[in-house]
Amino acid sequence: MSALTATKRPGRTRPPRGARDGRPRGPDLGAWFLVLPALLPILVLSVGPLLYGIALAFTDAQSGRTTATGWVGTLNFQDLLHDTLFWDSFRIGAVWAVGVTVPQFLLALGLALLLDQKLRLRWLARALAIVPWAMPEVVVGIMWRLVYNPDAGILNETVRNLGLGDGRDWLSGLATALPAVIVVGVWAGMPQTTVALLAGLQNTPRELHEAAALDGAGAWRRFRTVTWPALRPVALAITALNLIWNFNSFALVYVLTSGGPGGRTRLPMLFAYEEAFRYGQFGYAAAMGCVMVAAVSVLVALSLVRRLKGDQDR
Repeated sequence: MSALTATKRPGRTRPPRGARDGRPRGPDLGAWFLVLPALLPILVLSVGPLLYGIALAFTDAQSGRTTATGWVGTLNFQDLLHDTLFWDSFRIGAVWAVGVTVPQFLLALGLALLLDQKLRLRWLARALAIVPWAMPEVVVGIMWRLVYNPDAGILNETVRNLGLGDGRDWLSGLATALPAVIVVGVWAGMPQTTVALLAGLQNTPRELHEAAALDGAGAWRRFRTVTWPALRPVALAITALNLIWNFNSFALVYVLTSGGPGGRTRLPMLFAYEEAFRYGQFGYAAAMGCVMVAAVSVLVALSLVRRLKGDQDR
């Protein structure tokens, strides 16, 4: 009897709720209520306007018209295929995005490597490095317009003092406008790239650098075999984001040149803005926006595919 009482009865496993009657358990409504405060602004401020813009691209919506807006199908996209001015702006946007992103990354990488060293007043250098990031794009544009001012700008004054000429109107010259704007874009966007790369450098184990140094590896070899493999995921992610952000730039270029001179700095976003709010062609401008969204989506997809392949190879 004692042996029987000492043997424990196997416990009964309680079936999950909803499984007792053979039906699968439904979604937890409590989780949706917790996510809703964060999800609602995204739906209202991002998804809603995006869907409205896509629908607007298939209409002949214009400002100031008295008749009702009509459905025109793909007519706006057909006109867009033959709009050489838009495709010129698309080409300028690609040149701008690559011309800003590549120097931005290289300079930010060098600055991040420098700020990762044990320097005196390193905290002050790191604080000064992110100052451009803290400035609004409109303020950055106004400041650099003063720098490029042909009469009293500090750049032309420096050129004159060095005896290199009388200076020039950098933002109004057909050959200098786009390079001058690219310089501003690199300066304004470099801090965020520096912060991302510096965070990746600080996550690299110091023991690997010490072991490589003990093996006789020089600075370049340590960077190639230790630093870059650990930094590569961060570098690919921030480069893809910079390409997207730079391609969609508006405020900085608008303040500096408003797309001039002669459309040499008219990015696709500026072109769509002019079509919508200067000429009142809302449907046509929405079609341009759809094309830009599609281009950015392709960039995002390529970035994700490359990232997933890199994760599988490791």
